[in-house]
Amino acid sequence: QVQLVESGGGLVQPGGSLRLSCAAFGRIFSIYDMAWYRQAPGKQRDLVAAITSGGNTNYEDSVKGRFTISRDNAKNTVYLQMNSLKPDDSAVYYCNAQIATLPHAYAMNYWGQGTQVTVSS
Repeated sequence: QVQLVESGGGLVQPGGSLRLSCAAFGRIFSIYDMAWYRQAPGKQRDLVAAITSGGNTNYEDSVKGRFTISRDNAKNTVYLQMNSLKPDDSAVYYCNAQIATLPHAYAMNYWGQGTQVTVSS
């Protein structure tokens, strides 16, 4: 059993910053790609940023230069530092990870419960 537990969401004014965290718990052999997605009301869930186990990153165009994804492999944790936040960034943010629970096992896709980010004055 694997759980992804997110924290760090909240209400922030435009131009402000937030840092999201997502820690993986349970039977974990290896974590591969980790990512953050977001979903605004009435819209689909979209990729925001992703990071490989080796530290390679990619970002959705609208967050480039403002958001930074990072990970601490020793803590099984991924972070999303969000700066210069805009009202359009308001959404529920979900953590995603590809995790193998046993040696030689295929990695499975896991999701966190979501954390609300609201950018408003």
